[in-house]
Amino acid sequence: MTDALPGPAFNIHDIPFSSHGSWFDISPVTSEHVRARDLHLVSHQTGMHPVLRLVPVGGARGERVETQWQATPGRLTWAGQGGHVELTYQSPDTLRLRGCGLGLRIRASAERLTPFSGTYFLHDPLDGSYVFTSYETGRRYRISVLTGRAVDVLGVESLGGADRGLTLTGTGGGEGDGSADGDGSWEAAVEELDSARPPYTPSVTHEQAAARADRAFTEFADAVAPWRTPDTPAAELAAYVVWSATVAPAGFLKRPAVLMSKHWMDKVWSWDHCFNALALAPGTPELAWDQFRIMFDHQDESGALPDSVTHSEVLYNFVKPPIHGWALRHLRRRLPHPLSSGQLTDVYHRLARWTGFWLDSRRAPGQTLPHYQHGNDSGWDNATTFDPGRLRTTADLSAFLVLQLRELADLATELDRAEEAAAWAHSADTLQSAVIDELWTGERFEARSPRTGAGATSLSLLDLMPVVLGEHLPSDIAARLAAHVETHLTAHGLATERPDSPHYQSDGYWRGPIWAPATVLIEDGLRRAGHHRLADAISARFRALCETSGFAENFDALTGEGLRDRAYTWTASSYLLLAEAHTHRGGR
Repeated sequence: MTDALPGPAFNIHDIPFSSHGSWFDISPVTSEHVRARDLHLVSHQTGMHPVLRLVPVGGARGERVETQWQATPGRLTWAGQGGHVELTYQSPDTLRLRGCGLGLRIRASAERLTPFSGTYFLHDPLDGSYVFTSYETGRRYRISVLTGRAVDVLGVESLGGADRGLTLTGTGGGEGDGSADGDGSWEAAVEELDSARPPYTPSVTHEQAAARADRAFTEFADAVAPWRTPDTPAAELAAYVVWSATVAPAGFLKRPAVLMSKHWMDKVWSWDHCFNALALAPGTPELAWDQFRIMFDHQDESGALPDSVTHSEVLYNFVKPPIHGWALRHLRRRLPHPLSSGQLTDVYHRLARWTGFWLDSRRAPGQTLPHYQHGNDSGWDNATTFDPGRLRTTADLSAFLVLQLRELADLATELDRAEEAAAWAHSADTLQSAVIDELWTGERFEARSPRTGAGATSLSLLDLMPVVLGEHLPSDIAARLAAHVETHLTAHGLATERPDSPHYQSDGYWRGPIWAPATVLIEDGLRRAGHHRLADAISARFRALCETSGFAENFDALTGEGLRDRAYTWTASSYLLLAEAHTHRGGR
């Protein structure tokens, strides 16, 4: 082992160990909110599936040994009394393992094999490797012993209930770690593969593979966060969360994709992807453009984007809010080179169709303003805005569409489509006037039923989201919205339900906790509306929150505790966006 490992150390209870492009990770998190005693190889092909359990063992009888898990971007170590085991990625589908003084027991996580589920285990006569085949992932996991030996081999070709697996150990001693004779050193490779490939032959040493993994992450971090300083202490870890959650094209994902997490939130949703695209844009523009485009690959005939896409599933039962015009405007400013004419034309047509979906399919006859059919469509699933009824005409939706219409007008102008540009600009003006005339109460925006017209206000931050209009808002409305936003600001950030609300819940999803996307959208709108002091405070508190509590899906607004999935990429990307902007403001 090396004494000084590059990259940030992290808690593998919260952040899985993985590599850019890989569809599996190493983690104790085996399903939603479930943490096992041992680390597992967890695949995200066809869903989240723990495939192999990894148990450090020692002594003459190969008994389980208590160890400490130590993780940096390139290396994962089990460190225990008498020895250690180290794991690194040689490539996105291949692990290298080595141990000294300790062995490693590898067992199928599934306890039972049926004709349609579980894991089959065999000893391959072709090359002497050991192979697990998983019904759940539809993939094979091949173990090749490079030095040392495999002992305690159980369940080969067994059916039904059986303990299936082997123990990797050194050549000395008995059935355990080999420490009774020799140093107990061993090495092995673990591959995730489809049907077959040539016998494994190491092309590099374990140390070379680990060093290459370290370099790959460092190069990524240097690209996406070259501005990082001691004043942005979580930047490298944020870069690791995004880097390690990226998967290679496979299944329904035809481009490299940054999953929201390699825990159970292992999908791409149709607004989450925008924040990852923005964070990646200056340093990895091709990957950023893939993130923006990835949901448009599945745009349907109505122009709608899917709710989510992952390896083996595309869902259309809900949509997500149309923040894509807002995102595209920022993305184009952040990319190091302008989009080509072909790219502009393509994104123009796709954005026009996405806008048309809302104006054609989500406006009731005779109404100017579109509506959501459920809180899930807004991205704020259970916000109190939707308590009076799930179908709601809300001001945030129209605000996003106004920005999208204005971006379409600019794109049309660049593409020499003057008449279309004028039409988009007129639609934007009409929609903005309507949302103010119909939903602004003089104090805040209300939401209405598109069927009855009955309106209601709430203490949800969602009602204040039209501040995203920024410079387009009348100054008096922007000032009132800013004042209300400030009442949501706790010591840690923006509570999505005002803390004095009777409906506030500390872990209530969108009924209280702090969320990254709301933070970034509101901070940007306030700044563009000239409310820099409040925007600075929101940015500073959210950055401090991430630096203290990591990159959770959301956070307790009063304590700052990370909640739900603890390795969420849009949170990491939002930190990178705010930290970069803060650094540049300080530099100026």
